[in-house]
Amino acid sequence: MPRADRAIIIVFLSVVFLSCLILFPAQAQKKTQLVPVIRVEVQDINTGARIKISSGSTLNYSLRKSGNILTVSFRSLSGLRYDRRPFTSRLIQSIDLAKSPEAYLLLIKAGNADFSYTQSARWDPFELTVEIRAGEARKAVAETRPAPPEKPAETQAQPQPQTTVTTEQSGLQAPGGKKQVRTIVIDPGHGGNEVGAKGVYGTLEKDVTLAVSRKLKEAIERGLKYRVVMTREADLSVPLGKRSAIANNNKADLFISIHVNGSRRVKATGSETFFLSLNASDEESRRLAYFENNSAELENRVPEKDFDDLKLILWDMAQSAYLKQSSQLADFVQQELNELLNTRNRGVKQAPFKVLTGAACPAILVEVAFITNPEEEKQLQSEDFQARVAEAIYRGLNRFLQLYEKP
Repeated sequence: MPRADRAIIIVFLSVVFLSCLILFPAQAQKKTQLVPVIRVEVQDINTGARIKISSGSTLNYSLRKSGNILTVSFRSLSGLRYDRRPFTSRLIQSIDLAKSPEAYLLLIKAGNADFSYTQSARWDPFELTVEIRAGEARKAVAETRPAPPEKPAETQAQPQPQTTVTTEQSGLQAPGGKKQVRTIVIDPGHGGNEVGAKGVYGTLEKDVTLAVSRKLKEAIERGLKYRVVMTREADLSVPLGKRSAIANNNKADLFISIHVNGSRRVKATGSETFFLSLNASDEESRRLAYFENNSAELENRVPEKDFDDLKLILWDMAQSAYLKQSSQLADFVQQELNELLNTRNRGVKQAPFKVLTGAACPAILVEVAFITNPEEEKQLQSEDFQARVAEAIYRGLNRFLQLYEKP
């Protein structure tokens, strides 16, 4: 090759090499800059709270209210970061960012579910303003009611008694004194760092329980028209004690916790439904309760003091009335699971599950199938099977409610 041609090739390769050194870092830097960052400011106003969500990138969003949580969904994003800053508010308890398979979710949690909201946005730069007004539902009802007749002066001067809802008022009553169910709380087991049981194909219990719970919520709202509250709407960690507290704070009439089973025996199969008892039905149920109660620290046994506390809570609950109704609900749900899922019937059992303690209403825990069994794990991955699980629980719930409907 002539010396001149060789020099031209060397120069050309040098230019290409230098271009790579310049362009690749620039492209890498550009990619890191593509991940949007959102900042949230919370300010209390007379009627509630004003929340400003800002970002240097334009974001597609939608809002949805469920119970006491307002969810802002940001779709079509490859990533999103939340520049978390502390705030204090009378109405807003917390703001968290979670990721679902379809979107990034900003979860705005209010002190109670009685609020309305309005929103407005500007796009350059992006800023979404959400105003949450407390108690608008109560005000609207009050405005539509006819004014009460005037009372004598001496009666008007007396303060009006306040109505408080006690545990006995909010819970189901026995068939002799029927009372309609108003609120059902669904508890998707585990979440966040608490993944629960894991299948041989990598399926996680926390994902299956959330998917089934969402389908069950839709079925109840579509078929029964009752208010439904979920202890978590996304992949979040919720302490066991807080789950029953959510039920009590929402004056729940029923509490349904959904889980999938796990075992060292790969061939273990079937579904089973539990209600609360200090003494487990069998050794396997006791071990399962240990696992669910201590999923973050599987090596530790439940301290004996916890059993003493549990005994007090059991006696403090609506005693035999709640336990009897929990048993009835568990029985109906288990019957429907047997019929629709065509899995092995493991029956209705009792065990000291912490998530059920403290719930001031009938409460059950459903173990849908064994995620550690490869065949049942594949079923649990299927949306069709998840829908059948939700339908079975819904049918059992509906049969139970028919015992307590108003005439």
